[in-house]
Amino acid sequence: MTLSRERRTGIYLVIASALMWSTAGLFVRMADMDVWSMVAWRSAFSFVTLGAFLIVQRRVGKPRLSTYGMPGVAASAVSAFAAITYIASLQWTTVATVMTVYATLPFIATGIAFLWLRDRVTYRFVAAGGAAFVGVAIGAAVSARDVLGILCAFAMTTGCATQIVIARRFPEMDTTMMTAFAALACLCIALPLMHFEILIPQQLLACALYGVFTTGIGYILLLLGSRRVGSGEAGLLSMLDVVLGPVWVWLFYDEQISLPVLVGGAVVLAAVLWYLASDRTTAVAAGQSLSGLD
Repeated sequence: MTLSRERRTGIYLVIASALMWSTAGLFVRMADMDVWSMVAWRSAFSFVTLGAFLIVQRRVGKPRLSTYGMPGVAASAVSAFAAITYIASLQWTTVATVMTVYATLPFIATGIAFLWLRDRVTYRFVAAGGAAFVGVAIGAAVSARDVLGILCAFAMTTGCATQIVIARRFPEMDTTMMTAFAALACLCIALPLMHFEILIPQQLLACALYGVFTTGIGYILLLLGSRRVGSGEAGLLSMLDVVLGPVWVWLFYDEQISLPVLVGGAVVLAAVLWYLASDRTTAVAAGQSLSGLD
């Protein structure tokens, strides 16, 4: 396989992962369950999917030098927190609002890396980050339930950003195992708090699709794709998640996007694309090295 075909394959894999991740809000609406029941069932399916992938990876894949240790424990805890607050945010406000907040991920991750790893922060980052948070303020809803959902969305985004920085700080960490144990942790936390009742077929299907495809296979595709493209390029492609998430619930559940949320989301997305576009050349070069996660 030539290098160009390898990179093209990586792009397709990252796009496919973004498509799957964008369905999270759709499956939460389809399940129509309380937060803890949704967390428990989704996490059970995710753990089985990622666990099976780990077994196959160990048996047929090439041995890779990776560890888990305390960095993995910390990353799993942060990932579990992010997963729970993500589902809660989708329950308590619109998908479009959650995606608007989630689009600030590159800025929050860069800010954490600046504080922890002393990474350099550019004026472009400060300008784009400021514009992005202005966009979030424009799209912020006013009801108490929406405010709670927005706070959960910020908590989720901060958790995801922290997880990214941990993975960067400890590149030898087994990220697949970390994600699998995060799903197991979510399941253990949610079990005592969930409603124990027989699910109707639609609810069971929604949880299975969320756990297996959105989380499990979506993560695996990102893992495989990110080894073939640069991190900046992967970040740009992953913005499809932000755009498509509100589209699915609009098409299937007629969940309307208010004008302030639409304007605010456009501002945030434009700021993110402008910021990430500055690393386009670097991203392409990084993609040529075929470096990745895990």
